[in-house]
Amino acid sequence: MAWKYVVSAGLLVAALLGGLGYFILSDQGDARFAHCRETAIAGAIGGPFELVDQTGRTVTDDILITRPSLIYFGYTFCPDVCPWDAARNALVVDILAERGLSAQPVFISVDPARDTPEVLARFAGNIHPEMIGLTGTDDQVRAASQAYRTFFQRHDDGEEFYLVDHSTFSYLALPGHGVVEVFRRSQSAEEIADSMACFIGAA
Repeated sequence: MAWKYVVSAGLLVAALLGGLGYFILSDQGDARFAHCRETAIAGAIGGPFELVDQTGRTVTDDILITRPSLIYFGYTFCPDVCPWDAARNALVVDILAERGLSAQPVFISVDPARDTPEVLARFAGNIHPEMIGLTGTDDQVRAASQAYRTFFQRHDDGEEFYLVDHSTFSYLALPGHGVVEVFRRSQSAEEIADSMACFIGAA
């Protein structure tokens, strides 16, 4: 029914506004990154997770984040936002590579029922050769989402092509440091690459 989508849209807006709030309330963080950071982070964002990559291998955050990682939560059936954001994050990685800096784009699905490892392999391969696609059980995905303070809500009403509301932030995670910055989808690839280069140089 139409009212369901109005309510869910309202919840999504509230979650996004809440996300902006908890990103800007605090000036905590490693002092070495102070000159790079544009977003103050209140409390911990990120943390341990166990998911399945596009090859079917079970991975943890320790296994995955061995180099600077630009992490995004979305789903492959997303009609517009996710492909655009994933492509932008892939461009960020290419811009950094041109500067001699290594980073990897990571795409975590919030729709594991449809996003099997095989589906993620095709999606990630079409976006960037180094993109890592991650899925898992509902519990695994929800735990990862909660660790990163993301929001998602599926409209699974039995139809094949249901939609999923979700937050659209990208997270910079550095080995040994965890999440050090959060990027909005309004930021360009060049802006994010400049910011990431600063953090990578300071690490």
